[in-house]
Amino acid sequence: MTARTKPPFRYDHVGSLLRPDALLESRQKWAAGEISLEDLRAHENECIKDVVKLQEECGLKAVTDGEFRRESFHVDFISKIKNVTSSWDMQRAFKLGEEHKAGENKQMPYIPYINGKIDRPEGGIEVENYKFTSSLTDHPVKITMPSPTMTHFRGGRDAIDKEAYPEMEDFFADLARLYREELADLGKAGCTYVQFDDTNLAYLCDPKMRENARQLGEDPNELPAMYAALINDSIKGRPDNMAVCIHLCRGNAKSQWFAEGGYEPVAETLFTETAVDGIFLEYDDERSGGFEPLRFVPKGNKVIVLGLVTTKRSELESKDELKRRIDEASKYVNLEQLALSPQCGFSSNAIGNLVTVDDERAKFALIREVAEEVWG
Repeated sequence: MTARTKPPFRYDHVGSLLRPDALLESRQKWAAGEISLEDLRAHENECIKDVVKLQEECGLKAVTDGEFRRESFHVDFISKIKNVTSSWDMQRAFKLGEEHKAGENKQMPYIPYINGKIDRPEGGIEVENYKFTSSLTDHPVKITMPSPTMTHFRGGRDAIDKEAYPEMEDFFADLARLYREELADLGKAGCTYVQFDDTNLAYLCDPKMRENARQLGEDPNELPAMYAALINDSIKGRPDNMAVCIHLCRGNAKSQWFAEGGYEPVAETLFTETAVDGIFLEYDDERSGGFEPLRFVPKGNKVIVLGLVTTKRSELESKDELKRRIDEASKYVNLEQLALSPQCGFSSNAIGNLVTVDDERAKFALIREVAEEVWG
């Protein structure tokens, strides 16, 4: 096997990590007005120093800030975009997750509303966070951010002001420009690794979610190509040394899930039309279907990162079973184009999954050991 010196790496991770209880308490105190934002940021800084060290100790090739400055993997980023407001109910999100286990309610717990022309805040959104984290380590720092599709799918046309954007093409053009500017500034700061977190493409694998899109006036058969074009426009002109990946997920909050279904409805478009360097795929249980959709992955440099190790439960997967599944996937895409990771982050929202920090370490150790035994 050829050693991978550019992201994604043979053993990698999605990004979010369990927040310390003390940090969650500080966030609650800040929300209640009991401490200042400066106090909260200082506490976040100390916790990020610790979590970077944890990742280095686990032998990870790239590190993140654990998303310690966020309440949610996507809400904080999107809400910083000018003229975006939102409907967000964390408790409703958890409740819907419980209902969905029985195959019931599949409404969206978070909807962004666009009330005027969108733009980035001065200084960008993740640029300063990257600068701080990169000052703590010699490892590449991966910046995670919600895919640009996340600003559209949940609310559709009706959530976008028709006076500001009478034509949807203009909205998508502004959205892509906003992302290009963010990537350019991250690149100037030294960032070489960015990940777009995209639940929407995975949700479009679920018949009930597809029906939900129809109810919003969208055609679920057309959305994958439209989203591939949006993603490509958003990363166009990125620095030559910057790798951009997509991560697909069917829901992860508090070890719960929201969607199910194999990748077949989106696979050909996702694998052949998105101009990204790698795609992280959730594959930790039967809800994600089989590996057959990987037959659409073109030969070349695009890497498929198999999310075979779950972050939803503490039990460790069998090394033999993981190797068997990697071997099965390699029947559809060359082993050279495969890598291994957890299926999602450990804490997509501030209230993390039902696992411990020791579980995080054990999962990372397992992924590293299996990857080294498979790829060398």
